[in-house]
Amino acid sequence: MATAGRARDGRSARRGTAVLLALPTALWYLLFLVAPLVVLVVMSVGERSPNGGYAPGFTFTQYAALPTRFTPLVNTLGLAALNTTICAIVAFPVAYTLALKVRGTWKLVLVALVVVPFWTSFLIRTYAWMTLLGGNGIPRILGWIGFGDIQLLNTPFAVSLGIVYNYLPLMVLPIYVSLERLDKSFMEASRDLGAGPIATLRQIVLPLAAPGILSGIVLVFIPVMGEYLIPILLGGGKTYFLGNALADLFLQSRNWPFGSALAAVFVAGMIVLVAGYLALSRRLVRAGREQSLI
Repeated sequence: MATAGRARDGRSARRGTAVLLALPTALWYLLFLVAPLVVLVVMSVGERSPNGGYAPGFTFTQYAALPTRFTPLVNTLGLAALNTTICAIVAFPVAYTLALKVRGTWKLVLVALVVVPFWTSFLIRTYAWMTLLGGNGIPRILGWIGFGDIQLLNTPFAVSLGIVYNYLPLMVLPIYVSLERLDKSFMEASRDLGAGPIATLRQIVLPLAAPGILSGIVLVFIPVMGEYLIPILLGGGKTYFLGNALADLFLQSRNWPFGSALAAVFVAGMIVLVAGYLALSRRLVRAGREQSLI
């Protein structure tokens, strides 16, 4: 009985320690995540005051008016999906080469080069592309070659280029980590059984790298959905994103309830996306484990 009592006391002490360790993180999330979301939802059912801003109330009029912002939503979804796909297509061979083809010091150097863009400001990197794509940059060089007057800045192409450039490392790194953990004996066994490089890539490498690819997609897609700076600087405001619509509602028209309703729906959609990612990621990890056991 004494032994059982000591065991219960030990479990209680461990639970108490775990609660104390988790308390700072829980308070952080309550103050800086849950509380702002609650304020957002409360404001979304309010009314716009005559001089702009928020007036207390309870109405779903703001949600009924959300279809009026259908255009920025379509633009954001379309370009976010397109640019995330481009990032995945470009990132996979880069990560594959780094993880499976390069050895020694060169691997460290090349991985560092992937991370180097994060050492400079996001704003500075975007301004650099404004210079390159402006009239005195790449378009002038193309004009000298004979391509005529080409405008690159303030176009959807410039926005896509800026997004892919700035977010590509977020796609490369998780894929690289997944491929780095890949058991090389699987690929050797595939080759010994007569499978070619394409078959090995399709049947062995891609399934085992799928969790990393999925993580990269989420890491790129979610921040691109809320992108504001790149459409303004490289798109000249002509490519209207959801972030631009929110900025206009809060800062220009000062319709805080409508902006809050749009932001609340956006956050809810991202929560659903993350929940789907977690469920699919667990399934892919389980499938990878089962395949490795076979």
